[in-house]
Amino acid sequence: MLTVAMPKGRIFEEAVELLRKAGYNLPPEFEDNRRLIIDVEEAGMRFILAKPMDVPTYVEHGVADIGVAGKDTMIEEERDVYEVLDLKISECYMAVAALPTYEKNRDIAPKVASKYPNLAASYFREQGEQVEIIKLNGSIELAPLIGLADRIVDIVSTGQTLRANGLVELETIVPITSRLIVNPVSYRMKDTVIDEVVERLAAVVEGEEQ
Repeated sequence: MLTVAMPKGRIFEEAVELLRKAGYNLPPEFEDNRRLIIDVEEAGMRFILAKPMDVPTYVEHGVADIGVAGKDTMIEEERDVYEVLDLKISECYMAVAALPTYEKNRDIAPKVASKYPNLAASYFREQGEQVEIIKLNGSIELAPLIGLADRIVDIVSTGQTLRANGLVELETIVPITSRLIVNPVSYRMKDTVIDEVVERLAAVVEGEEQ
């Protein structure tokens, strides 16, 4: 069996739909299953359901042969995996946001809150700006409202959450989509099977773009 690490949530639902369109026979109740490991023998696959940030770790360490991970996670985690296909699902982007009253003070290193400290630090370093990064695990929009940080770096999909909390976008950092990633050793051992998955998914992605 090919072991596939999948993130829970929106990416999972879109990736399952993509696999079905690629001809993989996943049962109708697949999305409603609460188990963390699901064997689908007719598709020749075993699925591991994980938190999005953990998917590249499972693939890097070989407990999963392939996985689906957001580009944001790939940039943040910098895992030793092959990124073989842009699935063009779960499109969003990484942005810098703040309160409308925010003004840059060059005399003080501003504080930036983010779930993505490595990505945020790298971005501001490239901009030549020295900042203090504060790592948070959720409710990033809260940081400027309570005075914890001057700005935030977070994923933006529609911008509705930012607006609901009175924040405005200042800069776009990078567009984000979900990618198919592969363990390097698995790619050598199961190249025929993995190449078939890549080709079938690529055909669906390209067909939907046209």
